[in-house]
Order: sequence, then C-alpha cells, then structure tokens
Amino acid sequence: MSNCKMFRRSRFLAFVLFVICFTSIGANAKEVIELKATDQDMTPILREVLENISDLEVKIVFEKGTYRFNPDYATEKYCFITNHNNGLKRIIFPMEGFKSIEIEGNGSEFIFHGQILPFQFKACKNVSVKNLSIDWDMPFTFQGEVMECNSDEEWRDIKPFTDGFSWKLRNGRLEFPNIDGFNYSEMGSTLAFDVKEQRIVHGAFDVSSAPRWIEKREGGILRFHEKLNHYPPVGSILHSKGAKEENRYAPAFHVISSNNTLIENVVVHSALGMGFLFERSENAILKKCGIYLPEGSNRVVTTIADATHFCNCKGDILVEDCRFENMLDDGTNVHGTYVEVDKVIDNKIVRVALKHGQQMGFEFAGKDDVIWFIHKPSVQKASENTVASVSIVNDQYINLTFKNALPENLSPGDLLENKTWNPTFTMRGCTIRDHRARNVVLKTPLKTVIENNNFSSMMSSILFRGESYYWFESGAVEDVVIRNNHFEYCAYSGSEHAVMYITPRLGEGFNQQECYDRNIRFENNTITNFDNRIVWADRVDGLVIKGNKITKTNDAKALFPDAPLFDFANCRNVQVIDNDYDGNQKKAIAADEATKKSLIVEKNKGF
Repeated sequence: MSNCKMFRRSRFLAFVLFVICFTSIGANAKEVIELKATDQDMTPILREVLENISDLEVKIVFEKGTYRFNPDYATEKYCFITNHNNGLKRIIFPMEGFKSIEIEGNGSEFIFHGQILPFQFKACKNVSVKNLSIDWDMPFTFQGEVMECNSDEEWRDIKPFTDGFSWKLRNGRLEFPNIDGFNYSEMGSTLAFDVKEQRIVHGAFDVSSAPRWIEKREGGILRFHEKLNHYPPVGSILHSKGAKEENRYAPAFHVISSNNTLIENVVVHSALGMGFLFERSENAILKKCGIYLPEGSNRVVTTIADATHFCNCKGDILVEDCRFENMLDDGTNVHGTYVEVDKVIDNKIVRVALKHGQQMGFEFAGKDDVIWFIHKPSVQKASENTVASVSIVNDQYINLTFKNALPENLSPGDLLENKTWNPTFTMRGCTIRDHRARNVVLKTPLKTVIENNNFSSMMSSILFRGESYYWFESGAVEDVVIRNNHFEYCAYSGSEHAVMYITPRLGEGFNQQECYDRNIRFENNTITNFDNRIVWADRVDGLVIKGNKITKTNDAKALFPDAPLFDFANCRNVQVIDNDYDGNQKKAIAADEATKKSLIVEKNKGF
C-alpha cells in the first residue's frame, strides 16, 4: 500500500509539482520525492524540499530535463575537503546522516553557476546516484590561442576565447573567471594544448604564470609580458586555471564518512576541483561514469583536478567501464595519509600533525583504528597499536591516546599511518586519456588489480609514489597486478617519466636505499609508444615484468632517446621474462649493483 500527498511551493513556481510518496518496505517507510523540470533556479526549490524530508530512507527522482542551480540560496557550511581548499562552501545537495539516499536523474542535465559544491554525502549508510550529467554554464578557467611568441623580448600574444568564457582586462592585469565578483590572484597553472587533438602538446611543461603586465593589442589580442623557460607553440591553446591556493574550490561529488556508494552512468563535464572524491568511506563503485568534454565544446579542460580520488578509504573500491578525459590531474589516486609525530606526551598519548595545507582538518583516525608506527631512518612499519580515543587540538594537530604503551623509541619526525583505512582497489574496462599528469596513482597495501583498460598519459601512466613529505600520502603497495591493458602514447611531458614509474619520495632523514613497494606484477600488457622508457623502478622488492608486447612507433618525436627500456635502482627480486619488443633502442636494461644481485632477465625477444 502507498500513501501519496501533493503540495505546491507557491513561493517559487506554482506550476512545479512535487510528489512525495511513502512506500511501505517491511516495517520501514521510504520517502520518494519526484521533481519536475523548470527553467527557473532550482536551488531554492530543492532546498525547501530537502529541509522538509522526514525520513532517513529517501529517493529523489528527477523528471528528465535540464535543471539550473545558482549559489545564492544554497546551503552554506564550513567544509574540510581533502586535497581541496577548506572554507565556506555553497552546497546544492547537502545529504547527511541518511540510512539510504538514492538520486535518480533519468538522463537529466544539471547546470551549475558560480562557486558551488554540487553533491556532498556525509555519514550516509547507502548512497546511489544514477543517470545524470553535470556541467557549469561558465568554467572558472581562461583559454586563448597562441598567436606569436618572442622569447628575446619576453612576451607572448594570445587571442582569448570569449564564447563561453569570462574575463576582464583591468590596469594591465587579467581578471578571470570574473564570475560573481570572484577572480584569481594570478594566471597560475598554465598549459598549452594541441588544437586538433584537444590534449596537452607534445613535450609540454607545467608553467606557473604571473605576467608582469598585459596589454591590449589590435584584433582582440592580449600581449602577456613574462619571461618563461618554455614558451608555448604558436597555434596551440593556452589554458590557465588560477593560483594553486585558490583553484580547488570543491569536487563535483564529495563522499565523506559514508558506506556503500554506487555512482552509475554519471558524467561530469566540468568541476571546480575533482570529479569524484571519497574520503574515509567504505565500499564504493563507479560504473559507466565519465569525465569528458561536452560534444562540440570549445573547451580543452573538464575537471580542475583528479577525475577520481580515494583518500583513507576501506572495503572494496571498483571503477569499471568509465571514461576519463581532459582533467588537469590524475585519472585516479588511491592513498592513505601519513601524519608526523609532533610530541610524545606520555607513554600512551602522542600529538601528531597533518602536514600538507590541503589536509588540514582531515580525520586521520578514530577510536579502535589500528595505527602503524614508522621510525626514522627506516620506512618499514615497525609496530602497531590501537586507538583508544581522539582529541582534536585544531585543524592541524591531533592528540591520539592508545590502548597500549607507545614504542619507547617514538620521536618527533616519525610517521604514523592508519592500517584500518586501506581499501582493495580494482579498475577495469576504463579509458583514461588526453589529460595532465598520470592515469593511475596507487598507494594501498591491499589487493590492487588494474586490468583491461586503455591508457594514454602526459606523465607516467602508472605511478607508485608514497610520500613522507610534501603531500604526505601513504603508502607502500604489497599486492598489485597490472594486466591486459593497452598503453598508447604515454609519458609525453617535457619532464622524464615512464609507462610505469615506481618512485617513493621520502623526506630528509629516511633511508633512500631501503625497499618501499613490494609485489608488483606487470603482465600481458600491450604497449605502443614513441619513446623508450617502459618501466622505471626504484626501491621495489618483487617486481615481475612478464609477457608484455612492446612496439616503438615513429608517430611522435622521442623526448628521451637515450633512456633504457627498463631502469632499476635499489631493487630486489626483479624478473623481466617473456616480453616481446619491436623497435630500436640504445639500451634495454639499466640496473645498479644492488638490483643485479637478484635480477632475472630471460626469454625476451627483441632485446
């Protein structure tokens, strides 16, 4: 049986009808909200509906159509968002504390304006979002065609895009995005894109741009007076996203402290940060999702940062049959967080510090979490202990009380890592290409499988990089299989990378020769690439490179023609077996003395 009641929101649109249905499911009731399309601002309408929800199990159904959301009447909250800028955020869907929340888009298009966090799911038990797309009416970026460059006189002429972009020249300074009174303090992160391919130009470098002054020229051209180490090619599209401290407002989807999330058939065409961000959440599936440009768009960028990002999650994570393109950072990054010992207060209490500016306020640990202790100079997990209680000092410092005595040798500068919050991770059937940075960044010690994907990357396609400084992202992998993937046109950045790059970044005081990552299998992949470096590995124990078919092409200029195919340093138990190489190279394998002691190279063809 069902009991439906109708009501009108006359304050907004008399013709917009909302139907709330209460459907009996055993002893529980699920509240169903049906929303009809309108040409008006949907934010206040949706807000009133959400404020009148009376059930912890809710389904929101959108009639197929286009919905526009402005920030004026959005819910405002101060948010700590990892790898983004903390602060007051305008949230359209502030979904918190639901036992079950479903959003069905029915193929609808959601268009956002201004500084908005579209979806936030906090402390929800079951989350489902299906069948919708997200875009912005005006991106928070600047694009222009490179007309001429003069490195001697230190200027470049740019013809800015005006259709679909917002900017203003005032007192020799470019103000953008010029939306609702907001502008970046400088041009900031800037990259050149190939017009035909709509991807970053071959051999490009990241540039942090801050012109001395900008002048208006004839024909709508702007002359940027600035000395650069690398000037963009004439005819390319130069794209800027603003200053680093300002250009990550919020992801399109922020899932925090939630369980059992399914996002299916959801496409993000633009976002003011990452596409899908999960932090301290358990079990997540992204299926048939996309990050890519709208058809016919003159843009070259989708999300400002990663397509997907998983920070201190646990359970099982699956990314399947997805398409990620034109982001300004990685396709995915799966990692934990290192905190640094600030002070040992007594034999059971330690004060730790979050170290990166975009980690402030992050929930590192909770009661009953198991914590690993890492003592300099070793990078190994020396011991573990269980958290009894947590006391937040402020957004940077945390006091952790443990059930058992702390290690006697625990000292300031040592690291703590959360053992409890690590996920298994599977990516299959995905295409990731035409974006800045890496396709996949892996830093979880649990089972990881990357299979049957199509990859093309500006930097390294697969990156392993636990970091004990700067980002302080843990941790060392222990069980990874990368198989049956197709790698094509990888590592075309001006900086040197490889198809697969294993390179821990450990701070001062740590042993720089000790093995960090373990048990990585790179098997039965097809690699078609213009340059030499295939695998570049440092400090890994147990690396198998087997059954891969590698073809060197001539479709792009080799950037590092003297590099070896396989390069190993400080490694143990490396096997290079049964690989097939077609092409020319100066050196197949480079290995230091530590690696040579247990290196096996056999049954390979072509080298």
